[in-house]
Order: sequence, then C-alpha cells, then structure tokens
Amino acid sequence: MPQQQTWEHFSHQADIGVRGTGATVSEAFEQAACALTAVITDPHAVQAKRAVEIRCQAPDRELLLVDWLNAIVYAMAVQHMLFCRFEVRTDGRQLSAYAWGETIDIARHQPAVEVKGATYTELKVTQDPVGRWIAQCIVDV
Repeated sequence: MPQQQTWEHFSHQADIGVRGTGATVSEAFEQAACALTAVITDPHAVQAKRAVEIRCQAPDRELLLVDWLNAIVYAMAVQHMLFCRFEVRTDGRQLSAYAWGETIDIARHQPAVEVKGATYTELKVTQDPVGRWIAQCIVDV
C-alpha cells in the first residue's frame, strides 16, 4: 500500500531541508526518508523491487535521524539504488528498517542531485502542538 505523502522540502541556502511528519516517530522518519529520495528524483518513478535492511543506533532521536538518513545515502551509493518506500521501527535509541527500491536507471529516474549526507543543521525530532511528530534536518547536496 503506498504511503501517504506527509513530507516536504524547505529552503536552506545552497542545501535542502527534508521534513517528515507522522503520528509516530517511526512514521516521521519514514516520511523524512521519502523527502530525501524526492531531493534526488520523483519517488513515484522508483519501483519497490528489492528490500534493503537498515539498522542504526544513536544516543538520542535527533542523532538517530541523522544516522538513519546517512545510512540511506550510504545504501544508495554502495548498492546503486534509489528507494521509494520505507518501514521504520524505532525503540528509544535504536532503529530497524526496510527500504524498498530498485537499481538506479539514469534515463528513467533522471537524478537531479547527489545527496552527500544529512547534517545537524536545523535538526529536530519533536511533536507539534497537535501531537504529530516532525523529523527534519538539512541535507548536503
């Protein structure tokens, strides 16, 4: 089942902000990962052909978000893949996830930029006034 789009980009000088929102921290992390993919290509152009398992651990939620997004960047680079769907489970300082995607097809995906990594700039994982979780940071492109 396709995930509802609850992510966005926000401006930050030469780099790009990614923000995901969700009812849980895990959902917000999933949506932040979708926003990361959307920096590179249209996520709807990517097919969920293969799953990659990703695990991270960090001292707090904010650092876990950075580690999560950087693990996706690493997986994209090493496996020459783009991802379109994510399933995240967070348990305090640990994250286990699956990212579904396919091998990059330059002609079809037309990647716009290469994301070098997630940064600590504008990093936050917090709840808004209505209780929705927000996970955001700037990615270096």
